[in-house]
Amino acid sequence: HQPMPARSAAPVSGGRPGVRRPAPATAAPRTKPEIDIVAATDETAVQVADETVDSLLENGCPPGDVLVLTTGAEHPWAEHELSFGEDAYWRQQAEADDVFYAHASVAHRTTRRRVVILAVNGGSDEQARQALPSALARAEQRLIVCGDRERLRTLL
Repeated sequence: HQPMPARSAAPVSGGRPGVRRPAPATAAPRTKPEIDIVAATDETAVQVADETVDSLLENGCPPGDVLVLTTGAEHPWAEHELSFGEDAYWRQQAEADDVFYAHASVAHRTTRRRVVILAVNGGSDEQARQALPSALARAEQRLIVCGDRERLRTLL
């Protein structure tokens, strides 16, 4: 029979002596996501974004952790999913089982994902400039921007 360890007589975390309470839940400070720029032209940005998605998935990133945004034309997959109606499209995002594709202009409706890929595939400089902070706000750990480095440099 082992003796019981002595209890502290001083209150711990504001409770009774010797009784430990979990610390109150506080919001952890949000760390800034890592930002990567992958060279692409307006014409190749979607293709480069798709290759980036493939690489992430091949390296074990769950599909539901990835959001792809475009600044120009809709991603072909978003167009396909939207053909089934807005409700089904947004439900897919809420279910978070797969990569979600959206236009940057509706990024405010998207949920945060671990990795956000922004394909700068056209649109005006102002649209791209607005898409960058919006994409960054949705990226929990990493933002990957696929676009023309010179254009992006002027926008950042």
